[in-house]
Amino acid sequence: MAGTAAVTMPAGAARHRTTSTDPTGATSGRAEAVLSRLQLLVTRRLDGLLQGDYVGLLPGPGSEAGESREYRPGDDVRRMDWPVTARTTLPHVRRTVADRELETWLAVDLSASLDFGTGRWLKRDLVVAAVAAVAHLTARGGNRIGAVVGTGGSVRRLPARPGRKEAQGLLRAVAGTDIRPGRADLGALVDMLNKPPRRRGMAVVVSDFLAPPAQWGRPVRKLAVRHDVLAVEVVDPRELELPDVGVLTLADPETGQVHEVQTADRRLRHRYAEAASAQRAAIATELRAAGAAHLRLRTDSDWLLDMVRFVAAQRHARTRGTTR
Repeated sequence: MAGTAAVTMPAGAARHRTTSTDPTGATSGRAEAVLSRLQLLVTRRLDGLLQGDYVGLLPGPGSEAGESREYRPGDDVRRMDWPVTARTTLPHVRRTVADRELETWLAVDLSASLDFGTGRWLKRDLVVAAVAAVAHLTARGGNRIGAVVGTGGSVRRLPARPGRKEAQGLLRAVAGTDIRPGRADLGALVDMLNKPPRRRGMAVVVSDFLAPPAQWGRPVRKLAVRHDVLAVEVVDPRELELPDVGVLTLADPETGQVHEVQTADRRLRHRYAEAASAQRAAIATELRAAGAAHLRLRTDSDWLLDMVRFVAAQRHARTRGTTR
């Protein structure tokens, strides 16, 4: 029984360890301090590293119909121009004109497992950082940004509005959300972005994705049919491996259960790391199957640099597939 418990623990690893942080959640003063720091990081470093008049997290060709051209390896098959293909007997794709008015919606998971961190940031701080970066990169040129925020058993919808001032208001609302005990239904949260149907845009899901993939995989796949989807996974290093610190007391904020774990047991640490690796691989597989771009941010690394590398890789992959 002990061996089985050790293997299954990583499925709720972060939940068991959240009580090591401030149980009262983020106060308004702390939220403002985090936002002030993020504003300096995002506006100074992000603009300096991502040059351009119209940058975005998922650069794409847009959705306005344009001319057709021959298909090239790497082109999106969903943009096949079948009438032209039939006439010419050669595969063609429809070029599109980039939209200058983009609507971005975020599904922000602030379950109790996010109020934890052993690195430079709490996981909830990384959630706010991801929202700040998305808002900064998309809230320009008349673009609109909105969000649905879930914590515990409650969900809050923030309507999509254009402008920097409105984006800052949305960011403050997310940062000021009090994390409640329990876990938000990530599948239902993502499904809220599918209703009502909206024109093609961008959807961002920010979570630690500790809920079973069967719960949220189908809604994400449905979302990706119409929108460009970015999944931001927030991870703490202690969710990937346990340190050798002797007996460790772990509490689950969702159920109140307390467990004592002997971390000096090398075999237990090994099984934990294997189970945690399998869990993260399952998350990545589900997101890849859904067609979502996947960005992983860690509390012990430079999240801004990770985001810049991600954007650069996305641009390189898109350019490599459409310019040869």
